Amino acid sequence: MKSYQKLTADVPQITESGEEAADGKPLCHQKLSAWWLGGGLLTVATLLSGVTVWVLGQIWWGQHGTPPLTKCVSIPESLRFDCFPERSTVVTRELCEARGCCFVDGDWPSGSTKGVPWCFYPPDFPSYTLGSLNETELGLRGFLTRKAKTYYPRDVEKLQLSVEFETDARLHVKITDATKSRYEVPLDVPPATKRAENPLYTIEFSKEPFGLIVKRKSSGTVLLNTTVAPLFFADQFLQISTVLPSTFIYGLGEHRSNFLHSLEWNTLTFWARDVPPTESYNLYGVHPFYLAMERDGASHGVFLMNSNAMEVVLQPAPALTWRPVGGILDFYIFLGPDPNLVVQQYQQVIGFPTMPPFWGLGFHLCRWGYGTSNETWEIVKAMRNFQIPQAAQWNDIDYMDGYRDFTIDSQKFGTLPQLVEDLHKHGQRYVMILDPGISSTQPPGSYWPYDEGLKRGIFINSTQGKPLIGKVWPGLTAFPDFSNLNTHQWWLENLDRFHSLVPFDGLWIDMNEPSNFVDGSTAGCSQEELDKPPYVPAVLGNSLSAKTICASSRQNASVHYNLHNLYGLMEAKATASALVKIRGKRPFVISRSSFPSQGRYSGHWLGDNRSEWKDMVCSIPGVLSFSLFGIPLVGADICGFSGSTSEELCTRWMQLGAFYPFARNHNTQDVKAQDPSAFSPAARTAMKTALEVRYALLPYLYSLFHRAHLQGDTVARPLFFEFPKDVATYSIDRQFLWGRGLLLTPVLEPGVNSVVGYFPRGLWYDYYTGSSVNSSGENLKMAAPLDHINVHVREGTILPTQKLGGSTSVGSGNALHLIAALSQNANAWGDLYWDDGESLDTFAKGDYSYLVFNVTQNTFTSTVLHSNAGATYVTVDALSVYGVREEPKAVTVNGKERPFTYLTNQVLTVSDLQLNLSRGFSVHWM
Repeated sequence: MKSYQKLTADVPQITESGEEAADGKPLCHQKLSAWWLGGGLLTVATLLSGVTVWVLGQIWWGQHGTPPLTKCVSIPESLRFDCFPERSTVVTRELCEARGCCFVDGDWPSGSTKGVPWCFYPPDFPSYTLGSLNETELGLRGFLTRKAKTYYPRDVEKLQLSVEFETDARLHVKITDATKSRYEVPLDVPPATKRAENPLYTIEFSKEPFGLIVKRKSSGTVLLNTTVAPLFFADQFLQISTVLPSTFIYGLGEHRSNFLHSLEWNTLTFWARDVPPTESYNLYGVHPFYLAMERDGASHGVFLMNSNAMEVVLQPAPALTWRPVGGILDFYIFLGPDPNLVVQQYQQVIGFPTMPPFWGLGFHLCRWGYGTSNETWEIVKAMRNFQIPQAAQWNDIDYMDGYRDFTIDSQKFGTLPQLVEDLHKHGQRYVMILDPGISSTQPPGSYWPYDEGLKRGIFINSTQGKPLIGKVWPGLTAFPDFSNLNTHQWWLENLDRFHSLVPFDGLWIDMNEPSNFVDGSTAGCSQEELDKPPYVPAVLGNSLSAKTICASSRQNASVHYNLHNLYGLMEAKATASALVKIRGKRPFVISRSSFPSQGRYSGHWLGDNRSEWKDMVCSIPGVLSFSLFGIPLVGADICGFSGSTSEELCTRWMQLGAFYPFARNHNTQDVKAQDPSAFSPAARTAMKTALEVRYALLPYLYSLFHRAHLQGDTVARPLFFEFPKDVATYSIDRQFLWGRGLLLTPVLEPGVNSVVGYFPRGLWYDYYTGSSVNSSGENLKMAAPLDHINVHVREGTILPTQKLGGSTSVGSGNALHLIAALSQNANAWGDLYWDDGESLDTFAKGDYSYLVFNVTQNTFTSTVLHSNAGATYVTVDALSVYGVREEPKAVTVNGKERPFTYLTNQVLTVSDLQLNLSRGFSVHWM
């Protein structure tokens, strides 16, 4: 029996106001503290702080000189919106007041915290005025005009406002230039066909200064209120601010942080960048979408469809400021009200994720530094020798000849085709890396990818109209322009030629921010405003060209200034399309850079992490964030990419990584090997055990991915998605769920043999034993020896699992073992989606099986809602029911009495069923 220790005073608890009551451990950055502001307390605190600021201000200015305008000193710190966001300038009173803003320097006696702006907007700062609003077929249309110039060049003086009530749960607000077209993100979004009949929202407008207020109709909660700061819309500087209904904000990626964002004057930058995951940096991908929890447990989301460089500033009001440097303001607001529904509604706009091949959910192994194809092969054989499950073997850039795409080093990797043939014979797959940079230094006629690319004109050009040349792994390189459909054809032909030599099964596209080892190009960048904009967001390197190509570069669809953040998405789209044409099967693509809708074409790994405990901790918020972004196939490099891991760290990380939706162990050259076969027998056995749990659960995981593909469900899921009324779950990112029914509590610290996990109210069953704990919503301490990861099944869940046989390949057709975890009223539910694991469009074509499992009144039933021939080859061998309170006197299967076992921890098991998956059946106990 599993023993649980209930924790009281030692464990962080969330009070009713949302404030953490006891010290908790930091995750990826310093502990979030003073920003847990509650609902009513926020209003009172704001009023009191305003009065306090005013009183202290009068005293201070009475002693030191002329007081500022009352309109300035009455603004609480938390509601100061920055009027001088340029980081390269020391803000003085003269500079600030020249912009018409309020200035309070560092001597102000209010105990200001770091980040509070000294220069901020007064309430009467000039903004736009809304003219008359007219009804349209889908909503409203109006015009905004600005009379006073701002301090950024080329103000757009007349704007068009479009408000469309697209669905009952989706509002679309678009602000753009009324007189000429501007760049808009070329995403394929669904057009609205009729106006929503019963919207969950209301919208109000302030005419002068312009602002809009969006409220939830049922509760009156204000979801957006842009009246708190002026609207800016200049050619290369746009800004709009809003107050938030709570401090619980998630998403806004890609950034390394806790899952729950800090609102302590936190600036997040969006500009795809090649840099190891680090706090406060703009990382590989761009996802301007956030999900917010409201104080009553409802949820909403906001997506700004803009691909230009931008910042999002979070401040403790709570409030948020969007600050893009181009494009338009194109907002989608999703009303949920359940957080799961918010993510589904978001994906209805950006597109649902692709269905991965079944083998893609197995365990993957890679290393930069195998050295040769034979060394790679030896690792594969070692894994087989120890019978450790492995679905796919990968190679990094060392397989290439001179790091050039579509080549093989014939000396070191000459046996690569034979290795791939051997993998296929053993039911395994092969994946290789490709970078977008194409070597430009080969003699003419010697390197077809570059020669043909030049001939077809598919490379990104400089402002001089010639291919821009940067520097990446092969040396001097040109960059394919994936916004050009001719490039897609060129990419396909290169992949097809290479596939005839090495029949790879999937592709790993890296360095696609795009990364560049020189800033801009070998010739530098222009001095024009695309490369030197009036305002540069807080990008790493302080330049848009830092370690990438010039923003002024010319692409087919637009300038790189507009398309930079889309590069990885466009490459993924070309790659997935090519794989479909070459293999005729589901594509498997993993991309480093990403943008909204990326999940339609690829998965993602979290980049070049380090072999440190902190990096393992930070991987969970990363995985959960990409679940919000519609990219469910996500994971981190297990055991870390750079540096040498320890045996303990790698063992714990393999246990956690066994539950990443995408599970790959990968590390760099010149460090210790970290594949499971490299460790002691004890560690190797613990790793193997964790992977076998994953493989047993693959039918459940595969069904979760089907739901993600079909309707946008999350796979790896934060606890508050299932328990939105439980405020204690809002900050949890050291645990996560698979779907609604499986809770993972990994060990994330060295030298411990126990772990603390939060269990929301209800019955939870130990996955391995079926023993239960009835939680009132509390933290529990559990044993966690080095060979064990705690996995719990939520009451009311039925898990389809597969029995592990002699084969460790994915989709081996092993018999199923169903696990039913009864709720307190003795019910349970589950389902199973099953197809051949790799064919295209199986659901659309009806070539699948779908089963629903139920338990009610001591009867387990399997109902076949759809069946195909493949299901006839799969059998259900066993059923275990957790939480059967009294030992049955008899058990019948389809009316015939069968033997069973019953354990004192209330687990009933019926074995040797040999039931065909394609036929319904029932099991009854009495």
